[in-house]
Amino acid sequence: MFLISIHYTQPLEIVDTFLEEHQEFLNHQYAAGTFIFSGRKVPRTGGVILSNLTSQDELEHVLQQDPFYHHEVASYEITEIQITKCDERFEPFLR
Repeated sequence: MFLISIHYTQPLEIVDTFLEEHQEFLNHQYAAGTFIFSGRKVPRTGGVILSNLTSQDELEHVLQQDPFYHHEVASYEITEIQITKCDERFEPFLR
């Protein structure tokens, strides 16, 4: 499982021009079962995604499809997480 921290590298006015494309990318990943949750940081300096992929190489390939990546408006920090304990409601998301 991976936690992805997205950091905007451009002003919000530029980021917002690619927001609709980014939302389509997210929708596609949810439909594929790749992402568990995502959301904006507060204050709005980027976002966070939780992915249940098991390969960082596969995750990096997926993230390269993000319009934010293509248009160089964000950077990505990937942290691998080995879940050792969770609420039972979260268990269906674990592989």
